[in-house]
Amino acid sequence: MHVTDGKAGRQDRPGKFYNGRIMPTALVIGAGDSLGAALARRFAREGFETCVARRNADKLQPLVEQIAAAGGKAHAFGCDARREEQVVALFERIERDIGPLEIVVFNVGGNIRFGLLEMTAQKFFKAWEMACFAGFLSAREAMKHMASRGRGTLFFTGATAGLRGGEGFSAFAAGKFGLRALAQSTAREFGRQGIHVAHVVIDGPIDTPFVRERLPDMVASRPADGLLQPDDIADTYWAIHQQKRSAWTFELDIRPWMEPMTTF
Repeated sequence: MHVTDGKAGRQDRPGKFYNGRIMPTALVIGAGDSLGAALARRFAREGFETCVARRNADKLQPLVEQIAAAGGKAHAFGCDARREEQVVALFERIERDIGPLEIVVFNVGGNIRFGLLEMTAQKFFKAWEMACFAGFLSAREAMKHMASRGRGTLFFTGATAGLRGGEGFSAFAAGKFGLRALAQSTAREFGRQGIHVAHVVIDGPIDTPFVRERLPDMVASRPADGLLQPDDIADTYWAIHQQKRSAWTFELDIRPWMEPMTTF
C-alpha cells in the first residue's frame, strides 16, 4: 500500500495560509475512530491543519468531513506505519505539500490477547511491529524534520501494558515496553534540541464501541464518566503541548476516577 490522499500534485502548499493566516500542522498516525479522531478534532479546533493517517484512507473520510464542517482543515493519508518506505513518504509529502509539522502523535495500538502457548511467532511479531517498530519509524522521520527547527511536540500513546505485563498480553506488553523505552531515548536525545517528547499512558478502558461490545457488564456497572472519554484525553494532550519548556512533562498516566491505580 502506498501513501495516498486526494491531493496529489498540489504545488500551492495547501494550508500554509487559511483565512488570511498561517496554520501550523499536526499529524496523527493511527487515527482510528476513537482517540485518534478526537486528537485530530482537538488540534483542528486549535487552528492546526491536521493530517490523519491509517492503513485505509477511505475510513478517514468521515473524520475529514467532520473537521471541515466545523471550520477546520484536514487531510487523509493511507499509510501502513510498519512499512518504512510509506512512513518516509508520508512525512516528506506533508512537509513538502502541506506545512512544517508542529505536532506528531504516534497512536497505533497492537493490543492482542493470547496465552503464551497459543501465541504464534507471527502474531507476536505483528504486535511488536505495530506497537513498537512503527513508533520507531514515526519518531525517526519526525525528528528528521522537526529537530532542525528546534521546536515541536512528539507524542507516544502508551498503555498500562508498557509498565507491567498482564496475563495473556505478552506480545502487547513487549511492544508497549519497547515503545516506552523508545520514548525515553528520544526524549533524552532531542529534548535538549527543543523537542518536547511525551509518553502518555492510557490506564483504563476508553469509551469505544469495541469496549462496549466486549465488556458490556463492566460498562453497565459504571457511570458515563467511569470510562475514559476520547475528547477528554485529547484535552490532556493539548495541555501537554502548551507547556512551557521550563516545566515539560515527559510521562503521565490517565485513568477514569474509579479505575484502580495499577501503574505503580
